[in-house]
Amino acid sequence: MKVIILAGGGGSRLFPLSRTRFPKQFLKLNEERSLLARTILRFLPIVKSCDMVIVTNQEYIHHVRTELIAAKAQDAHILLEPVARNTAPAVALAARYCLDVLGCKADEILYVTPSDHVIRPQDIFNENLHQAIRLAKMSKIVTLGVKPGSPETGYGYIQAGKAFGDAFTVQSFSEKPDQETAELYLAAGNYYWNSGMFAFTIDCFMGELEKYQLDVYTLAAKGLEEMKTNFSKMPSISLDYAVAEKSEELVMLPITAEWNDIGSWDAIYDVLPKDEDGNALQGDCIPIDCSNTLMLGHSRLIAGLSLEDILVVETDDVIVVAKKGESQKVKTLVGELKGRGRIEADEHTTVYHPWGFYTVLGFGKGYKLMRLVVNPGEVLSLQMHYHRSEHWIVIDGTAKVTIGTVEQLVHENESIFVPQTVMHRLENPGKFPLQIIEVQNGNYLGEDDIVRFSDN
Repeated sequence: MKVIILAGGGGSRLFPLSRTRFPKQFLKLNEERSLLARTILRFLPIVKSCDMVIVTNQEYIHHVRTELIAAKAQDAHILLEPVARNTAPAVALAARYCLDVLGCKADEILYVTPSDHVIRPQDIFNENLHQAIRLAKMSKIVTLGVKPGSPETGYGYIQAGKAFGDAFTVQSFSEKPDQETAELYLAAGNYYWNSGMFAFTIDCFMGELEKYQLDVYTLAAKGLEEMKTNFSKMPSISLDYAVAEKSEELVMLPITAEWNDIGSWDAIYDVLPKDEDGNALQGDCIPIDCSNTLMLGHSRLIAGLSLEDILVVETDDVIVVAKKGESQKVKTLVGELKGRGRIEADEHTTVYHPWGFYTVLGFGKGYKLMRLVVNPGEVLSLQMHYHRSEHWIVIDGTAKVTIGTVEQLVHENESIFVPQTVMHRLENPGKFPLQIIEVQNGNYLGEDDIVRFSDN
């Protein structure tokens, strides 16, 4: 069996923690490890890390590598989507990778899972996984459903039909319903939340693609390299729409383990520990006469007075306040921010790169103040700026700096000036992180004012 972990999504429902350049699969959320790392660890009792394929994109590759190290799963394979094309093309690409690179046979089972769910306990999940494997060996497309505990409007639903061993045939799929419809589904008793997890053999999956999504199948049948070259020609379509909703080989297996897709701040509240008044508190928080309230702080004190059923989420640049039950509207907020061209929709004040990260400390007309942390042995691109100059002050470590044709070492408590339109490069030759305060000056300070001449 090969485990296909989908980690390329840029979800917005957990804004302001989750943003386009740092989506929720990389968040830690009251744990030492991120949701992606926890997903990887969930499967290590069943398969080796070399039997995992992480499907992501170039934007997130350094985040994925960091999480593989955290999970001690460096042997897992990273597969980059050339462009975003939803889950059906992503899984088809992974299937082709398994055939062409990993040497899998057509009867190899693929278990497809999102990278950002919470599932526990491990032993019950293992039982569910083995049930799915048994069904997949019968040439079935297995989708996993969750028995709903409430009339949730944030999930798609699967209507169960006749019993099929441990599973059920599927009567219908439904998109996210309104409140009234969700209540009807809950009362009916045979509707399940759609978890987004699947199990099937490669040949069964490819056969169903050929029947129901020929344009995806045609490219997937041509080999990995040609598929990558023409990936932009793929339709943007989910695995549900492309195969699951049409297949006559589909069965739905109920998950008996506890499942949460961490898809909203209401869901975060549900999984966090709470005090005697039902408050979920994280960070520097003082609740006075508060009940059933989430306070999640990051960089400052949150004081709540007589709050009930309220969600408060704070980062160093955004504060979101919502009524419980209304957190699905966060997606609307993110759309509004993007429509206004607000950078907060895409980036935190801290932005990660393969070489380390930078944090914006402050900015105003004509200046920006940043802290750069460069990992040992890492080097930034050889670059130039048309619209700004930079002043670097080393606060910890030793920097190797190239300005024009001159190369020199800059030590702790020393500084150096980088003129506008001059090629320059920054490197950490040491064994410890290099920390620098960067002061930018100029009429335009956007991150797109970078001309790169070479980049490791």
